[in-house]
Amino acid sequence: MAAVDNPRFARKRDRLRRDLGGKVITASFHTVSGLVKRLPQANPARHGVEVKKDIAYLDTGRDVHLLDVYRPKDMGDELRPTVLFIHGGGFRILSKDTHWVFALALARRGYVVFTINYRLAPAHPFPAAVEDVAAAYAFVTKAAPTFGGDPEQLIVAGESAGGNLTLGATLAACYERPEPWCKTIYETGIVPKAAAPLCGILQVSDVERLVTDDVSTIVGDRVHAISDEYLGASEGLPDDWKAMADPLVFLENAGEPDRPLPPMFASVGTHDLLVDDTVRLMRALNKREVRCVTRIYDGEVHAFQAFVWRKNAQESWRELFEFLDEEVPLND
Repeated sequence: MAAVDNPRFARKRDRLRRDLGGKVITASFHTVSGLVKRLPQANPARHGVEVKKDIAYLDTGRDVHLLDVYRPKDMGDELRPTVLFIHGGGFRILSKDTHWVFALALARRGYVVFTINYRLAPAHPFPAAVEDVAAAYAFVTKAAPTFGGDPEQLIVAGESAGGNLTLGATLAACYERPEPWCKTIYETGIVPKAAAPLCGILQVSDVERLVTDDVSTIVGDRVHAISDEYLGASEGLPDDWKAMADPLVFLENAGEPDRPLPPMFASVGTHDLLVDDTVRLMRALNKREVRCVTRIYDGEVHAFQAFVWRKNAQESWRELFEFLDEEVPLND
């Protein structure tokens, strides 16, 4: 049998291709983020924002359990609405430091923003990320006043994998469930006033639904790597625990929540593989008569919201802020 026909060889080849593609994409994100951050316009002080770096939300001494706080310099005496922001990266790459632009944009608007790290696959597969998000959620609801934030006016937001974790955390606040991480969130007693899962991968299982004939090999590799590495080691978990890895599927099939679901804002581009996840979220929330403002931008790619110099990105932020002004108005 020729080497090219050998299944073991093929698996090794595919794994090497996926690993190489992942390293290239990771390096590209870090490079672009780092270059943009050096621009004068990226200096938080120019936007009236101050940053408090590397605060531990879990006492482990590990970088993955740190968060940054972005907040307006001129806070005033009243507590401000608080944002828990969760970065994307397919549960496998990136960090709070690559997604600083999201935190800066929200703080510039007037919110107190907690942007977090969390453990990443494949070293830490599901449920590590949701455990960390739950711990950060609990920390923020307690610590927000120390930084001028109002935990009763909480917004949860995130993009891509962070959109998945945003929706999962929001559902955990509304449904009393047996998973330990869900209990951590539910027992805070705080339901977000609003949630913003942006271009979220809201169903990690069944990624074949995303890989159509017109999807490039490198993109298909990334999608398969997300599912394989994030969920692959979770086979020993009970089925009810794994439900929160696919929060959209849970929402589509769950009964009535124990606490009312908050309104949500979701934006995505038409050239994003995940556009249907956002559409399904809108339908699931509409069915429950929960407000869901959904914006789909023609021609835009995944995570276009980060390209804040572009017209559609600016429009998406304008519409997000318009939504938040209605649901969680700022004090000033």
